[in-house]
Amino acid sequence: QVQLVESGGGLVQPGGSLRLSCAASLNILSISAMGWYRQAPGKQRELVATISSHGTPNYADSVKGRFTISTDNAKNTVYLQMNSLKPEDTDVYCCYAHYMWQDYWGQGTQVTIST
Repeated sequence: QVQLVESGGGLVQPGGSLRLSCAASLNILSISAMGWYRQAPGKQRELVATISSHGTPNYADSVKGRFTISTDNAKNTVYLQMNSLKPEDTDVYCCYAHYMWQDYWGQGTQVTIST
């Protein structure tokens, strides 16, 4: 099993930045893929960004050029650097891990973009 603990959400003005962190309970090099999804109440879960164990990133078109996913293998942590934030980025952001043919999710962290 994999436990995922997110941090870094909050309230920021449009155009601002936030960095989300997701700490995994085991060596992330053994995890096939990790990433971030977001979901607003009543809406479908949306992929934001993922990264493979080889370090290959994948981004939703809506965040390309603004968000960057990265890992710190020594800390077993995946990050999502979010720049140029827009009100439509407001959502609950959930960390994701695909490990041993199963999907695992964090509890989610709220990101709110507002004046």
